[in-house]
Amino acid sequence: MAAPQEVRVTGDWCANDRLWVDIQTAIFPAEREAAAVEETAQMCILADVEPGTRVLDLCCGPGRHAVEFAKRGCAVTGVDLTQPYLEHARQRAKAAGVQIELVHEDMRRFVRPEAFDLITNLYSSFSYFEDPEDDLLAIKNIWRSLAPGGLLVMDLMGKEVVAAMFQQRNWQQLPDGTLWLEERAILDGWRRIRNRWTIIRDGRSVQHVLEHTLFSGQELQQLLERGGFEEVALCGEFDGSQYDETSERLVAVARKQS
Repeated sequence: MAAPQEVRVTGDWCANDRLWVDIQTAIFPAEREAAAVEETAQMCILADVEPGTRVLDLCCGPGRHAVEFAKRGCAVTGVDLTQPYLEHARQRAKAAGVQIELVHEDMRRFVRPEAFDLITNLYSSFSYFEDPEDDLLAIKNIWRSLAPGGLLVMDLMGKEVVAAMFQQRNWQQLPDGTLWLEERAILDGWRRIRNRWTIIRDGRSVQHVLEHTLFSGQELQQLLERGGFEEVALCGEFDGSQYDETSERLVAVARKQS
């Protein structure tokens, strides 16, 4: 086997399409695809979603949740920086017989003032940026894009969750035979985490190195409040359950005041 080809993509690594194509089967296995149906159903209850609700799926990826919202009669816009994922989302929508608007854009630039009733940012699609001011900018853009009374649902791996389940390395074999090795290092006193992902597929080995910020529940709440939100609840699931020591995710639910 050839020596690994290392692709270092710190900084704006989220803009690297090659990375996301390399890991698509790893981060979107069949069970995660299927889970989007129930997750969307729970969010519809959490946010009182009904037909006609204007939904923005920010960092929509291959459209798992965007299409599910559209199937429930919502007017859906999906925004993502990875063009191949948007193409996948377009094909998924066509197969489901629904229409969604898909936009190729960075969350630091996408703003539509008061255009949406619900904005979702799911599956740790936040905290990518090296400059903390970019995180705040993205939150302010979300706040501006929500209609008065609108809701943000943000799902990520809280710092408390990462600390409880931290492993320095692990590997798995995916259903298509791909080997995926993950190596992790905590940086800056638990402010950030570095991941080295080694993907071995069809006799080739490629490495991607990336970093992102870790937010505790309190830190995320404070950031949302700095961005304009006054009502912020921290949950452990999309069903609104409490965020505590048993939680496996951090789900922030923030409302823009009317």
